[in-house]
Amino acid sequence: MTSPGITSAQTIPERYKAVFGRIDALLSEPCDWTAAMATVVCELHHEFEHFHWTGFYRTVRPAHLQVGPYQGGHGCIDIPFDRGVCGAAALQRKTQLVPDVNAFPGHIACSSSTVSEIVVPVLTPSGEVIAVLDVDSDDADAFDTDDQAALEALCHMMGERWGDEALGRNGMIR
Repeated sequence: MTSPGITSAQTIPERYKAVFGRIDALLSEPCDWTAAMATVVCELHHEFEHFHWTGFYRTVRPAHLQVGPYQGGHGCIDIPFDRGVCGAAALQRKTQLVPDVNAFPGHIACSSSTVSEIVVPVLTPSGEVIAVLDVDSDDADAFDTDDQAALEALCHMMGERWGDEALGRNGMIR
């Protein structure tokens, strides 16, 4: 399913450009960190057919992520930084592009249907992890460097704009 105004002939980068335009417009009004995460997840999830689970895990205490706004089936509730793809992204402060989750050491199977995954950390300007954006697909090798570049740019913007607020709201220790 493509969104209104989006043709299936558009490339993935063109589709990201269109969805980011909608996200920018929606987030132009004053909103908080939770509203921003929910808006981003909704727009991404409904734009790309291969995004079967799309959501944020927030850093709520040192070295622990907890599920935030998401679209799709149930997510894991709590993920330590030393477990799974989400934990690796948070611990390493680096995107994890995983074509086959079964080959990823320590993968946490929140859904048995997930085959591939991309997880991008959201960092404050000072480099603290406030969240990770997790996108799962039931398709093998569903994500590529176009997805990675676009999602990293989006997460960078979010960290710059809402980083300090997220730190205070999540109650993280600085």
